[in-house]
Amino acid sequence: MGSYEFLAGCYDELTYDVGYPAWADYIEAHFRKKGLPGRTVLDLACGTGSLTRELARRGYEMIGVDRSPEMLTEAAEKNRDVEGVPPIFLCQPMEKLDLYGTIDACVCCLDSVNYVTDPRKLKKAFERVYLFLMPGGLFLFDINTPAKLQSLDGQVFLDETEDTYCVWRAEYSRRSRLCSYFMDLFRLDGGTGQWERGEELHQERAYTPEELTGFLQAAGFQEIRQYGNRKMRAPKAGEDRIFFVARKDPRMTTQI
Repeated sequence: MGSYEFLAGCYDELTYDVGYPAWADYIEAHFRKKGLPGRTVLDLACGTGSLTRELARRGYEMIGVDRSPEMLTEAAEKNRDVEGVPPIFLCQPMEKLDLYGTIDACVCCLDSVNYVTDPRKLKKAFERVYLFLMPGGLFLFDINTPAKLQSLDGQVFLDETEDTYCVWRAEYSRRSRLCSYFMDLFRLDGGTGQWERGEELHQERAYTPEELTGFLQAAGFQEIRQYGNRKMRAPKAGEDRIFFVARKDPRMTTQI
């Protein structure tokens, strides 16, 4: 079974403690600090649309993009009743991002960048984000650091709710720099009272901050800064998560 085909239906239950309002607060802190040309924001790899909804409720015109149709189904349902301009959802991989117009900012959160395991595709994704950004627009994303992914090797985790049970183990390959998550999922069918079982494989690539800075520079981004885990300061040694914020040159013209 492909990634998220089974997980999509129970993803929110298993990630109830993410704290999307706090993530939105952090994103807005950077928006205020750096300034945006407008209020159209792309949530790249939006998943089930929880962050999309939180930002939409704060008055941003949201576009959600994800490669999983199952996750987007959940996202569309979750955002049906958002007041104001309803979010638009598109099913696309990052490297083939194709929007109808320009955006003022792009956010790509919860280590979604790590899930692009082919560096060539990630370089292309950065180029596509740059293309659709307005001059002066911001690109904000976070990563799991190589040290964190390496530390997961051999570990087994259990997540459970009243009607969902997930056991997953992690294996890290230093040769491929891939961390593989092997998931066994069990979900209670409310209609039949029977448990359904699914298996999924998820992978993240360990990118160094230096690599990602190079990818951003090659795409044309400027003012590239790194921050600690939801902090407004440079990352400290040993942090598991690093945030990047980059800007498109305000003097550039956008041609789509």
